[in-house]
Amino acid sequence: MPNITSGSYLFDKNYSVDVLIEDAYERIGLQGVSGYQLKSAKRSLNILLAEWGNRELHYWEVANQNVPLINGVAVYTFFREPVDGTQTSRISTTLSAAITSTTATTGITLTSIANLPTSSLSLIIVDNEQIAYHGISGTELTGVVRGVNGTTAATHSNGATVNQFVSGMDDILEASYRNASNVDAPLTKRSRSQYQALANKTDTGTPTQYFVERFIDRVTMTLFLTPGASVAGHHINFYYQKRIQDVGDAYTNAADVPYRFAPCMTAGLAFYLSQKYAPQRTQELKLYYEDELKRALAEDGSSSSTFIAPKTYYPGV
Repeated sequence: MPNITSGSYLFDKNYSVDVLIEDAYERIGLQGVSGYQLKSAKRSLNILLAEWGNRELHYWEVANQNVPLINGVAVYTFFREPVDGTQTSRISTTLSAAITSTTATTGITLTSIANLPTSSLSLIIVDNEQIAYHGISGTELTGVVRGVNGTTAATHSNGATVNQFVSGMDDILEASYRNASNVDAPLTKRSRSQYQALANKTDTGTPTQYFVERFIDRVTMTLFLTPGASVAGHHINFYYQKRIQDVGDAYTNAADVPYRFAPCMTAGLAFYLSQKYAPQRTQELKLYYEDELKRALAEDGSSSSTFIAPKTYYPGV
């Protein structure tokens, strides 16, 4: 009887943190680890994933977002994590009054605005709807745009949960201005010094350039020109790089990494652990880890079509 395949593609989903740690320890000659050794390995794994943030672009963490332009607003803020950079969960509150799908730029009030950003474009989530706003007056949102990022404006009841939208964003890679006809025009990304050299940063019109600042808990995009009334409600569409998620508290969690990075992740953790428990093998494991990581990064690249043009020769010329 011929052998059959498993029909399964769940290895990376079932390759939980505890299994990864066990494999890494086995590579340095340790088995049956527990207690502090598990805690030490999980800490090292988080450090390894943080170090990957310095290793080129991770295409599985690239995402797309579409944000509405607001008249007179140049700075748009996107939070990597809860707003103050210290809380362990995203900011959460509730609606203090029901809203309908036609409630537009006013009339959305919250029971609490504690820690929510109040002076730049930010996003919240109510049920399945994403809502953009520019400011807060008392407990009422101002400069509201309903149903952003492909969600639909809907009716929400009094007391409905409101969560701060946390994107995990680490950098903005490229952006385009999208007009009312959904026609895109690429924006030019500028450095800090190039943006600083612009003479009149308050000029309004159609944005043509943007400047990105990366903070501990957020990323900001500053547009030039500042959007004017004629482009309010149009959009900026952009691709951004997300941060790799931590492994979390549970050892049964899966890592936020695609299957093709499992070999180098395990090799990298073994290299990190060898520095603590098997220093005589550190150099050997470092070479192995770097080789595995190099292959994974090469495979993760974004490919494009290749065009070959024949060379034309003109004898006697």
